[in-house]
Amino acid sequence: MADLSDSVTLLTGVGPKRIQALKELGIATIHDLLYHFPFRYEDLKVKDLNEISDQEKVTLKGIVVATPILTRFGPNRNRLVVRLLVQQQVVIVTFFNQPWLKDRFVPDQEIAIFGKWDQRRQSMTGMKIFTAQGDDHGMDAIYSVNKGIHQGVLIKLIKEAFDKYKTLIPESVPASIRAHYRLLNEQQIVGQMHFPKDNAEAKAARRSAIFREFFLFECKIQRLRGIERSVGNGVALHYQLPAVQEFISKLPFELTHGQKQAVNEIAKDMKSPHQMNRLLQGDVGSGKTVVAAIAMFSAITAGYQTALMVPTEILATQHFEKLSALFATMDVKTALLTGSTPTKARTQILEALRTGKINVLIGTHALIQDTVNFKNLGFVVIDEQHRFGVDQRKKLREKGIAPDVLMMTATPIPRTLAITTYGEMDVSSIREMPQGRLPVKTSWVKNKQSEQVQTFLAGQLAHKNQAFVISPLIEESETMDLKNAQALYETYVTAFEPKYKVALLHGQMNNADKNAIMTAFSQDEIQILVSTTVVEVGVDVPNATVMIIYDADRFGLSQLHQLRGRVGRGVKQAYCILIADPKNDIAVQRMTAMVATNDGFELSEKDLELRGPGDVFGAKQSGLPDFKVGDPVADFNVLQAAQIEAQQIFSTDPDLDLPDHQGLKTYLRHFGAIEQLD
Repeated sequence: MADLSDSVTLLTGVGPKRIQALKELGIATIHDLLYHFPFRYEDLKVKDLNEISDQEKVTLKGIVVATPILTRFGPNRNRLVVRLLVQQQVVIVTFFNQPWLKDRFVPDQEIAIFGKWDQRRQSMTGMKIFTAQGDDHGMDAIYSVNKGIHQGVLIKLIKEAFDKYKTLIPESVPASIRAHYRLLNEQQIVGQMHFPKDNAEAKAARRSAIFREFFLFECKIQRLRGIERSVGNGVALHYQLPAVQEFISKLPFELTHGQKQAVNEIAKDMKSPHQMNRLLQGDVGSGKTVVAAIAMFSAITAGYQTALMVPTEILATQHFEKLSALFATMDVKTALLTGSTPTKARTQILEALRTGKINVLIGTHALIQDTVNFKNLGFVVIDEQHRFGVDQRKKLREKGIAPDVLMMTATPIPRTLAITTYGEMDVSSIREMPQGRLPVKTSWVKNKQSEQVQTFLAGQLAHKNQAFVISPLIEESETMDLKNAQALYETYVTAFEPKYKVALLHGQMNNADKNAIMTAFSQDEIQILVSTTVVEVGVDVPNATVMIIYDADRFGLSQLHQLRGRVGRGVKQAYCILIADPKNDIAVQRMTAMVATNDGFELSEKDLELRGPGDVFGAKQSGLPDFKVGDPVADFNVLQAAQIEAQQIFSTDPDLDLPDHQGLKTYLRHFGAIEQLD
């Protein structure tokens, strides 16, 4: 029995070569072909000459006034010139390398031609011809194609498939939802996406197709979450509440509302028999580490070991010092394991870990080596999680038996990414900063004002403050990054030494040298640290009050905000100075946004809007699904509505047993995999 899973080889003219060409477009079945939607349309409605703009693609209708002239000027190169009388004006229409069209033009016959209009010459480059019946020739769909499949061939195949299979196109969006949002049914979506009569039909079809795509994706995520929860694949951590409350009471500060809420959400997950998979996001300095410490201590009171993995040794050392101080009043044994840990100390740590004498292990990728074995790992924290690959995160989880996992990021996730990329995770957000923290004052200056910046810096140094100076970023070139940093370092040495100590930090240094410089900087033995973006993550120097970023327009908003977060971590007023001469409007908007707000969540939304999803964490890191019709940024309201509807369905009918959900159930059975998700 025929259905949409039939192979495209059943269509006319699909042989081995064409099969391969279609496969390269992601088309193997009739379903693939019917849902290979056009990415734009050309309106073929006939227009008057006085309505047309220069270089506009348009359809003109007129009378052929003479026999067309064909001129050849080289092998396979020719030009066909047609004179067309349009509204009492003779328009020259030229077709290139289509000599076979000559016989289509008969003097005194009315004909319609689609092409590109040249306002200055009052002429047209022809692309397509029609019979002249009526003024409305519909919409011409434009598809993604390749060398093996041209537009005309693809359209013929789609038309044949639609004619043969349209009655077999199943409904996947429940009728109640279609009625609520006034959406087309599935057959109408497919028909009008490919063959719209006019712009209104094309818009209606695209609107329904966008909702359908987002809704089905969100249903896949809800199904995935349901499967994970139904398996009961975790361990309930029965922590000792009085001990946890005592630990919180001994903290030298009051938790913010956001921190308290995050702690409660994590604690609820820990009590559940399902494996926790939660993302804790908060701006730089919002207090995520304290929340993680409370959760780790809770796991320890339940009899389990905990681990914290971070991307750099500098950050690992800093976390170790911070957590050791927080746990100092409790009976908790912490250890630090990195690539630089001496062999003897490493052997002792591994033995103490295996026997359960270590409660908290903090480290870098060293944590996931085969020789690292825990006695009873129950809680895992991964900081700056987007800097680790899927396999690395998985390896750490596998060190325990389904431990609860808390991922942390200081790059606030835009709502779009939270709904798509992180849809299978629970998300906790800390939006406010700790009391008494002064917002960093940000200013944007041009390169010609560099001397004034150095004068301002001298004033800050005179008040015993310290500064970061970030060298220009050259994409894909560590060598150029280093040259820039070296040149900038020499400039600052000339300007400020010997009165103030200047040091250089870059990615090509070995870890021991990097750590030595950062230690000296944190102890105020170095006053100005010239660096590449290696300082972006996690470095905590409360006495640093100035961040100067050269050629700031080369950076994305999220990266600029991360760099700005390196200062303002103490009680003094801090400053971020962006030095940039932007070359385009988007770069200007980035500088303006940085000056306007310190809110990382707001900036993450703006960054996504300006740069596109692939660049927020880097193309490979974003993980944003490859939607075919919808744009999760531009169509965010539709995405949000689709998520709400999917959540509602799976909260009330998780097994999709209701009659209205049978089409959705069938769809998920056939197309339920989400390859993009971890």
